[in-house]
Amino acid sequence: MPEKLHPSVMKVTEALRGLGAAGEVVVLTDPAPTAVTAAAQLGCEVGAIANSLVFDADGAPLLVLTSGAHRVDTGLVAGLVGVAKVKRATPDFVKAATGQTIGGVAPVGHPAPIRTLVDKWLSRHEVVWAAAGHAHTVFPTTFDELVRITGGTPVEVE
Repeated sequence: MPEKLHPSVMKVTEALRGLGAAGEVVVLTDPAPTAVTAAAQLGCEVGAIANSLVFDADGAPLLVLTSGAHRVDTGLVAGLVGVAKVKRATPDFVKAATGQTIGGVAPVGHPAPIRTLVDKWLSRHEVVWAAAGHAHTVFPTTFDELVRITGGTPVEVE
């Protein structure tokens, strides 16, 4: 890993260590802002990529960690969390909620806890890859560890 990491990556690395996560942050050669680009660099199925999608749930941030093979049904998710509307968050909303920019949002390392849902589909993969605070970084984890470190609720999101 490079000596000087992006500040967001440093926060995520510290959070992972503090939470007892097993995986180490991996720096990718090329940016991987999408599940497809991440999977291509990691040599894994797109479904093993945990997309960190931030939504605006009636004004509150909601993090949905979904398999790269899925799209989130916002109507279904709104019903699951008991809000009127769940919509895609703006880049500024994402940055304010997570301290990170779209394309590299990690499931941890945010300024404050964010309500989190974890796509049950990810449990089909022995290793799940998640962003680590920057489009050039990821970390390996498991479904169970992802649920544990985020305090997330396992659900069907599609």
